Amino acid sequence: MKRSWQSRDWSRLIKLFRGLTFYERFEQAIILTLIALIMLVTVIATIHLIGAVWHLVVDVGIDPINQTIFQAIFGAIFTVIIALEFKHSLLVVLAQHENVIRVRTIVLIALLAIARKFILLDLRDVTAMELFALSAAVLALGIVYWLVREQDARVARDAREQAHLEDNPAARC
Repeated sequence: MKRSWQSRDWSRLIKLFRGLTFYERFEQAIILTLIALIMLVTVIATIHLIGAVWHLVVDVGIDPINQTIFQAIFGAIFTVIIALEFKHSLLVVLAQHENVIRVRTIVLIALLAIARKFILLDLRDVTAMELFALSAAVLALGIVYWLVREQDARVARDAREQAHLEDNPAARC
């Protein structure tokens, strides 16, 4: 008799959990809790977004001239995207049994948050110094993201070369 995919996944998860140390189990439990909380926040934010869009379409009517409405809607959309990206990064940690979230993921989430801030900015109310500070933060995060990506590519290339040398002893000479 075939078992459902859910029971296979649960049994595999239980087997993996049994092979972990106490602290690794603790970390996995915390990650699972964070994932559940992020899912809850994402659902609430999505319901709020649906309600706001529904209100715009049915009650108010979409006014293409009103920039504030569009900023609020796109800000809410970015909030959901940021939550989903954060949840995804935790799922990757959980699935790959890593101990930490990769720096690249954290920088990407920070870039998304600043992009959200740029969307919500009202250029009439922002000072030049605030705009400069946000721009500098984007530039710095972009440089860090590029450096981390280059380092990850270099590590992956070195691992491929090492695996090729191990598989092909004649290549060492």
